[in-house]
Amino acid sequence: MDISYKKLTYAELDEFINMRIAQLTEEYTSTGRQVPKGVDLQKALEDYYERHMKDGTFVSWLAMDGHKIIGTSGMSFVEKPPYFACPTGRIGLLSSMYTDPDYRRRGIARELLGRVVDEARAYGCGAIHITASDMGVKLYTAYGFKHNGNFMQFII
Repeated sequence: MDISYKKLTYAELDEFINMRIAQLTEEYTSTGRQVPKGVDLQKALEDYYERHMKDGTFVSWLAMDGHKIIGTSGMSFVEKPPYFACPTGRIGLLSSMYTDPDYRRRGIARELLGRVVDEARAYGCGAIHITASDMGVKLYTAYGFKHNGNFMQFII
């Protein structure tokens, strides 16, 4: 097995989206919930990634075993008014961290995480935010992420 890493391009976008949907399904159903009927994320994800790859506000690194994508990562860049902990106001939103179950526990996710963190640093982000799955918490904590007890969410 010879694992290589590359940036996501439009050529891999369909496979990337399929893996993102597999990831979301795995995370959603692991809590005992069923994926809502009639919710098709394919077109919405296509639209999102195409727009944000084009304007440079989304970047992803892929882990490859030959021509097969075995791991994904993603970083969306957003901006809000600067604050003391983030004087640039630029924030990276980490997402799409997924490794094919057959390839887990080999350092692939950590390598992908390092690459997208470097992308956020290069973009000028002062902070990176993530909503982590139970499995991901260990990876992010080991990397240096800290829990923020102030995070709240309102679903509309």
